[in-house]
Amino acid sequence: MEARVDGKVALVTGATQGIGRAIAATLAASGAAGLLITGRNASRGKAVADELSEQGVPTQFVAADLGDPATPDRLVAECLARFGRIDALVNAGALTDRASLVDATPDDWTRLFDVNARAPFFLMQGAIRAMRQRGQGGAIVNILSINVHCGAPELAVYSATKAALAVLTKNAANAHGFDRIRVNGINVGWADTPAERIMQSETLGLGPGWLDEANAAQPFGRLLAPQDVANLAVFLLSDASVPMTGAVIDQEQVVIGAKR
Repeated sequence: MEARVDGKVALVTGATQGIGRAIAATLAASGAAGLLITGRNASRGKAVADELSEQGVPTQFVAADLGDPATPDRLVAECLARFGRIDALVNAGALTDRASLVDATPDDWTRLFDVNARAPFFLMQGAIRAMRQRGQGGAIVNILSINVHCGAPELAVYSATKAALAVLTKNAANAHGFDRIRVNGINVGWADTPAERIMQSETLGLGPGWLDEANAAQPFGRLLAPQDVANLAVFLLSDASVPMTGAVIDQEQVVIGAKR
């Protein structure tokens, strides 16, 4: 069966660039009936919404900060007001700020958990309530990280946020299987995204040559691309993956736990 989402309405966070944008675009190309996308950058978000709408898929952009406790309810309400339903939810928006066990501050902890765990939780809550009320089931994909298995020292807090969301993915899947609401997650490996390019070249000071070195060190000669993640996410949202639920998939090109 082809991975199609014909007639489905999806809410996608973090959709102004990178993985979230690729997922939104792939949903549009796979038959979505409507998309509500969100992110912090209004100009990028409007550009994405205009592009997808011109392709024939009604797309609404809502500028929002996932760190605001009111944002999840607002996004769910906006999607229901515009499209009348939510068939699919993708939690792709996240912060990747560095914070190690010895250097992290309470503010680091709060900021990262607010965006990476609290917001997805309450977005799932709102979407699942709407799906249950409609009675037609639904699908959720949470974009996680390979760092849930441990994470580099400087990613201690970030890794913890994604591990929390991984558990919530399984919990939600278990709680709502009989509602025919499927919840799956993707542990994304090292990916070449706009945010990662800024992080590596500017924030960490590795310069423009970091990407060539990183690509050369990978088994397949490149980092993951946003489209790789989008292809898997849309499969998990489509009927082609029914009845799969509660899965947290390592999308990586090395085997976790293997000795090289």
